[in-house]
Amino acid sequence: MDLHATTDPAETLRAAGLRVTAQRIAVIEALRQRSHATADEVFARVSPSLPDTSLQAMYVVLSALTGAGILRRIEPARSAARYELRIGDNHHHVVCTLCGAVDDVDCVVGEAPCLVPSPGSGFLVQSAEVTFWGLCPDCRAAEVDAAP
Repeated sequence: MDLHATTDPAETLRAAGLRVTAQRIAVIEALRQRSHATADEVFARVSPSLPDTSLQAMYVVLSALTGAGILRRIEPARSAARYELRIGDNHHHVVCTLCGAVDDVDCVVGEAPCLVPSPGSGFLVQSAEVTFWGLCPDCRAAEVDAAP
């Protein structure tokens, strides 16, 4: 569940013990508009309204928001890290193998951590991360259109 979809960004920051800054608010708003965005994509959305912001500053803000539990960072294989506001649940992701689009997949089976590792590892599993790979609807349609 996206806990921050309707919450005022300033309230979210204060509740996490962070200072309210224009950059932090802009990042939250950018991720409300487009989830699973890379740092470059967030920077592209934020920089027109905050022209003095640098890409390095975006990485610092994204790191602070992730560390405070406001954002979740995901790292699909062969992809730049992506950020989302949907936290606090054990959802997974599906990634398009052609265009790289990412979408959420609710927990596959059961409650968190959804998957139970084989016994004997000695680990206390706190969460599970599953990435599904396939073709998004747009790429599937394009393949059908391109078929002879």
